[in-house]
Amino acid sequence: MNAAQVDAYLRRLGVERPAWPTVDVLRELQVRHLQTVPFENLSVHVGEEIVLEEKRLLDKVVGAHRGGFCYELNGAFGALLAALGFDVTLLAARVYGEEGRLGIPYDHLALRVRTVDGGDWLADVGFGAFSHSPLAFGERGEQAEPGGTFRIVEAGPDAAGVRGPAPAVEAADLDVVRDGKPQYRLEVRPRVLGDFVAGAWWHSTSPASHFTRSLVCSRLTEDGGRITLSGRTLTTTGVDGTREVRDLTSDEEVLAVYRDRFGIRLASVPAVRGPDRSS
Repeated sequence: MNAAQVDAYLRRLGVERPAWPTVDVLRELQVRHLQTVPFENLSVHVGEEIVLEEKRLLDKVVGAHRGGFCYELNGAFGALLAALGFDVTLLAARVYGEEGRLGIPYDHLALRVRTVDGGDWLADVGFGAFSHSPLAFGERGEQAEPGGTFRIVEAGPDAAGVRGPAPAVEAADLDVVRDGKPQYRLEVRPRVLGDFVAGAWWHSTSPASHFTRSLVCSRLTEDGGRITLSGRTLTTTGVDGTREVRDLTSDEEVLAVYRDRFGIRLASVPAVRGPDRSS
């Protein structure tokens, strides 16, 4: 990433270029990313190819003012952090589903980030509703922050309170837990962006992927709440957890929400196409 690309990315986030890669800078960058770059899967349904290459990610997130899902958001964010002097490692994770079942390999991409002043941190701007701030990677106690109470624990059959058949555990795997519920199982082995191509393909094509079955566009609001557009349903969640749900009745309303609340300009309202890409 060159200097002009870094400056353009920072303008998108509304952040000045930092002097040093400190933990305070990382915190600011993460929360601003969550507030300005939506978690969305529109590409899956409008026929856009998802390419896990740095230039293509920057073209989408910065140039086209779009969002994406985990591989795109954390892939782009990791590139920005590295360009700013942070030591960044891409990590693979498997997301916990129903009854404690783990998803596919390379199900999720997260970031391990080392700062000049504060050790290692788990940064994640691609998991939807998650921590607002980086989590201390080596801390095994509770970490309370606006997004919930988190723990990073050594993985094991009962480490995160998982019920049902015990998932396989590799040495040094970690479970990331939010409010007592396991979110994903994190590997600590370093990965590269190309490792996640198969996972991105599966999530954008498989009938078993929730991304092929529904539309979502969501971001953190400036007051710590969340706004989510799922198809034509707009949900606004307050910082206190209160929810306002409204069904949008016209195409004009839907397009206006994409434009005014998420910064995404669309020519027409996207619709779920299905995994076979024929509808």
